[in-house]
Amino acid sequence: MIKENLTDNKIAIIGGTGKEGKGLAIGWLNAGFEVIIGSRMLEKANSAVHEIQLILDKELKLSGMVNDDAARKADIIVITVPYSVHRDTLVMLKPLVAGKLVIDVTVPIMPPKVTVPNLPPEGSAGLEARAVLGEEVEVVTAFQNISYEKLMRNEVTDCDVLVCGSSKNARNIGIQLVEAMGFTAWDAGPLENSVVAEALTSVLIGINIRHGVTSAGIKITGVKQ
Repeated sequence: MIKENLTDNKIAIIGGTGKEGKGLAIGWLNAGFEVIIGSRMLEKANSAVHEIQLILDKELKLSGMVNDDAARKADIIVITVPYSVHRDTLVMLKPLVAGKLVIDVTVPIMPPKVTVPNLPPEGSAGLEARAVLGEEVEVVTAFQNISYEKLMRNEVTDCDVLVCGSSKNARNIGIQLVEAMGFTAWDAGPLENSVVAEALTSVLIGINIRHGVTSAGIKITGVKQ
């Protein structure tokens, strides 16, 4: 059950030793959350914790654990694994996430064809997560279109985040978690819409390659929040 005071909830980042996971951890730590870095290997989790501590250089509510222990301890589970191990990760998490919120950041691309989405039979990684975890688990998708460089440097002014989710309440919590980092978050509708944000990542990667940059993003215009 998600606690009413959002920062009272512990966040576990599954596969958190990658660049995206560490960037998300930095954002939530700066917002006052307790964060657990999860990995298949404890040594890698602890190494990521040490790296983040060096970057932030302050007292942190941060620890490293193997993925299943991280999921057990946390209230909010964030999945940042490569798509090649997405389904296996979901199967591992299924008995551990009852009553918790799952935020799936996974993008269905398979190297070397990173400029073309590799959508699963369910339609998106978010819908795949809901299919595996079951309808009793709330799933939100977000952050697919934010480069890890912006997360690591806390550059929040020029990119927006689309938030899809299995219910309005789940999306509202997802939006609060995005806004806690300083990003502008948009309710992008039900989980079925996650295919749009996920596929857009491949478009942005292609733009990065063609223009020799690393942090192309999106901005919603014509609407005032």
